[in-house]
Amino acid sequence: RKDLSIFGDFGIKGKGYRVADLSEKLSGILGLDKEIPIVLVGVGNLGAALCRYNRYQQTATKIVGLFDGHPSKIGQVHGAYEVRPMEELVGFVRQQDIKMAIIAVPVAAAQSVCDILVAAGIRAILNFAPVLLNVPDGVRVQNSDVTAELQALAYYL
Repeated sequence: RKDLSIFGDFGIKGKGYRVADLSEKLSGILGLDKEIPIVLVGVGNLGAALCRYNRYQQTATKIVGLFDGHPSKIGQVHGAYEVRPMEELVGFVRQQDIKMAIIAVPVAAAQSVCDILVAAGIRAILNFAPVLLNVPDGVRVQNSDVTAELQALAYYL
């Protein structure tokens, strides 16, 4: 196919592609062949559920650090990781060279958490707080609003 030829020569002319080889090469092109470490900020009900969900995923993204500002959450263990205090977030992100984060905090804390993450070097954020975050150029935010998704589905009922 011409659309894949932009990335190189994958197939055998007139024969097509070997699916396993193509999948492996495309994973490399998309950066899915290497582990992408992620920090999660906010280990309440949603954050804890995300920890449990992420543990069993066979994807390149792995939650490697958990952080929360509430004293009762510090020290809790979710999966293989212990919840750390927010004061350790910047150092952890920089030391581990982490570029992606998940925000699962209340609306009131979301922007300040975002600002801390960006200052630490985070360049991609999955935001579960129902608020639009202000970020500088070069930082990508993907908002996930379950309520909005349900309302969109309700249209079809």
